[in-house]
Amino acid sequence: MDYTLLKWIHILSSTILFGTGIGSAFYMFIANRNRDLPEMYFAVRHVVIADWLFTTPAVIVQFLSGIGLLYVTGYDIDDAWVLWDIVLYFGAGVCWLPVVWLQIRMRDLIKTSLDNNSDVPRVYWVLDRWWILLGSLAFPMIVIVFYLMVFKPG
Repeated sequence: MDYTLLKWIHILSSTILFGTGIGSAFYMFIANRNRDLPEMYFAVRHVVIADWLFTTPAVIVQFLSGIGLLYVTGYDIDDAWVLWDIVLYFGAGVCWLPVVWLQIRMRDLIKTSLDNNSDVPRVYWVLDRWWILLGSLAFPMIVIVFYLMVFKPG
């Protein structure tokens, strides 16, 4: 595949991955802080949809296009920056996978609360804290991955 096209696909998928992630996190975080159940439900329901429509495909394309770029450019998978990229990328993924489950569970808890005209149970806020923690761990990993992709330090 042409280097320029592959690089464009890689940059586009990283933009979608990062943009969807930070946008979703922002809206869900703010909605939860407001504690308005319809607003919370709207946010988390759409975050779950965004993960399936945008984040998941971007994660896959990002990985495959990254491997393709290594091949096309001749960089070695044993290069330190490549190894760190892979470790951090998968580290962020290890954080993201439970976040997907947490968001689905949180969505369902809010829906039940709305249907029953009741507050969300305490477990919702425990899940929210885990959601924040895992996102706070994944975000800097992805920022470092961006740095390594651009600067490719020795």
